[in-house]
Amino acid sequence: MNNTSTPEVFLTTRAGTEQRVTVELARTGSERERGLMFRQSLESGRGMLFIFPTSERLQFWMKNTYIPLDMIFIDADLKVVGIEENAEPLTLTARGPAVLARYVLEVPGGWSKKTGIEIGSKVRYSGIDL
Repeated sequence: MNNTSTPEVFLTTRAGTEQRVTVELARTGSERERGLMFRQSLESGRGMLFIFPTSERLQFWMKNTYIPLDMIFIDADLKVVGIEENAEPLTLTARGPAVLARYVLEVPGGWSKKTGIEIGSKVRYSGIDL
């Protein structure tokens, strides 16, 4: 895909509509480690897409993360395979489903439920070279 446009992720809701998230990308180890730490806010419709080189059982924590987040785990076939809703800020609790994922989309806490995103939702992207 063309990486000159704004990176966006589109998720299909249970009603069949699409929700768009404008994302920052976390591709490298240091970018993934920092993630959304130290942020004081995250607007609805914004997030961070963590991109891993291979599918694995991914685990995330909320160290130095001040806002609750939904973590949406996406497999290599671009399907939602797990959601951690409203992860508690400033904790070291490991979070992640016991399934293989290749991508994780972090969005404001409660966004998944509010928009109808669920396990099995399909994902597509624009402006991102995966």
